[in-house]
Amino acid sequence: MRACVAVISGLLLCACAVRDSFVDAGARVVTAGTWQIERQPDPITRAPLSSALLKGTSSHSNELFPLPAALQLSCFKDRPIVAFEFSFKVGTTPNSFLGYRFDERPGRDINARFLHTAQRVVIEDPAELAQFVRELASASVLYIRIRSLNAGRTTAEFRVAGAAEAIRAAFADCPLPPEPSRRGKTS
Repeated sequence: MRACVAVISGLLLCACAVRDSFVDAGARVVTAGTWQIERQPDPITRAPLSSALLKGTSSHSNELFPLPAALQLSCFKDRPIVAFEFSFKVGTTPNSFLGYRFDERPGRDINARFLHTAQRVVIEDPAELAQFVRELASASVLYIRIRSLNAGRTTAEFRVAGAAEAIRAAFADCPLPPEPSRRGKTS
């Protein structure tokens, strides 16, 4: 019996020692609305890292039931990005496109990059990113649609209340690109 207790205790201690606190950020998460905002230092550079994550639901033309989806705002290589993640394939860059609409505002199709697994879509173009984030800051609901020749249709809905605070936190250390100037605008 003592040997069994010793083995179990040893395994538990090993499990605690192996898990890196950088990967398991649960203690450093705060919320804004339904957003989960994480801020922690990079263990290598000690520079602050931050992101904001929001869970939503998605539907796909090949699935019978709604599935989880995620929206993440973060800095990657000192550049802001917006990423959507799904538990199934949604498309590839040459054969798919992303459209979105906030609340009842007009929607738009944009250029986005579909990552290798075909389950993650990233908005990284500076002009597209600036407009998306500007609209996100004051919205209540985000609805996205992905059309793909090789992966069917996907939709997702996110309740984005609290986005302004999530945007400030996620992009605190990698500022958003300035909005493009509008030619011909008079004051």
